[in-house]
Amino acid sequence: MQIRKTYRDINPELLYNEVKDFILKQGAVISEAKMETYSLPSDSSSFISRGTLIFNISAKPGDPEKECIRAHIVGSARGETKLMLDIDEKLFSQYKVTALQEDLLFIFESYEVKRH
Repeated sequence: MQIRKTYRDINPELLYNEVKDFILKQGAVISEAKMETYSLPSDSSSFISRGTLIFNISAKPGDPEKECIRAHIVGSARGETKLMLDIDEKLFSQYKVTALQEDLLFIFESYEVKRH
């Protein structure tokens, strides 16, 4: 399952940290986390950020952890920031997906760009 969201005028690092906390709250553990910042070629005082978060979870207690969510965040505070979540629904239940989506809506709904 894939979830895609576009936000306007939100700091990508804030979105990155909130997504991380929301997914950790659902019982996943961080396998990899990185945030990179680049200056724009047209304006060295403007920046674009790129973040990747990879989370693992066990299907059953005692089982080895497997990747359940990969989050990609790209954007700038002055403009659009995009979020893409790749979710393995066999490992990250629909209940957890719904809770994650509700948290994202509650905090970021007013920044979300609605596509028609």
